[in-house]
Amino acid sequence: MKFRKTLQILVLFSFILILGCNQNPTKTEKPASRELSADFKEYWFAGEAEITSYKLEQSRYGEPRSGTAVLIFVTEDFLPKAQVKADKKNDSNIPVLKLNAVKKFNTGFYPYSIMQSTFYPLAGNSHALKVSASVQEWCGHVYTQLNNRKNFEITSHSYFEGEADQNLKLDKTWLENEVWTQLRINPDGLPTGELQMIPSLEFFRLTHIEIKAYQATAEFYQDDSLSVYKITYPELQRNLKIYYNTSFPFTIEKWEETTEKNGESFTTTATKMKSIKSDYWDKKTNKDLPLREKLNLN
Repeated sequence: MKFRKTLQILVLFSFILILGCNQNPTKTEKPASRELSADFKEYWFAGEAEITSYKLEQSRYGEPRSGTAVLIFVTEDFLPKAQVKADKKNDSNIPVLKLNAVKKFNTGFYPYSIMQSTFYPLAGNSHALKVSASVQEWCGHVYTQLNNRKNFEITSHSYFEGEADQNLKLDKTWLENEVWTQLRINPDGLPTGELQMIPSLEFFRLTHIEIKAYQATAEFYQDDSLSVYKITYPELQRNLKIYYNTSFPFTIEKWEETTEKNGESFTTTATKMKSIKSDYWDKKTNKDLPLREKLNLN
């Protein structure tokens, strides 16, 4: 009797084991694709980038600095594991809308150059996959990179004492950097109300404050014909307003960033000058220089 019961248990265990071996292992799923409209595909999948120039008035060291800003939006495939642009088509690639945001201005005698890159999935239902920022000026340069993995993994390098080389992990939450790309895909997906948000990597580099999420409030409102998305950080005494066209492709017409310190208000503004669509990566000869004139960048 005991032998028969033991045999039944062994048969049952064998059946479960065989059944388990015949099951396909669970695969990591990519974010579900959102339904892209025909207008979206025609505009963003034409093999060109959208390049827009802005007249910049950058507040730095308590004074306004004249310069230029350029927003370069382009779709491309992204490698999820290596977290870089994919060179070849592959089923595991994630389609993204990439933003390279560039600022150039002078502080008195010496120049500043700032660039931020954001890779945001077209699926629109997750956070940016990667964000990076670099700042160069005659005193030195700094670089910060955020990778979206199990947590937000951040690496930072700086020539400033007390910053130097840093590695940290943050819980996932809203990123100010991703707001710009998500707005171009679907403004209705942007968060509103009270929330935790990680300010732009540029802001951290210029202010040297702790890299973390801060309490914020986000809202929409209308200003004449333009829609405005506003983010306010009470603790930082800072707000950002992005003015954009309400209808597709939701072009960004201007933005304004205001901070308060010791009772004084300091404002940075960027106002649209020109916009073109171009496969700029193939425009690298001297005969292509007039394209810069089209953007008022000379």
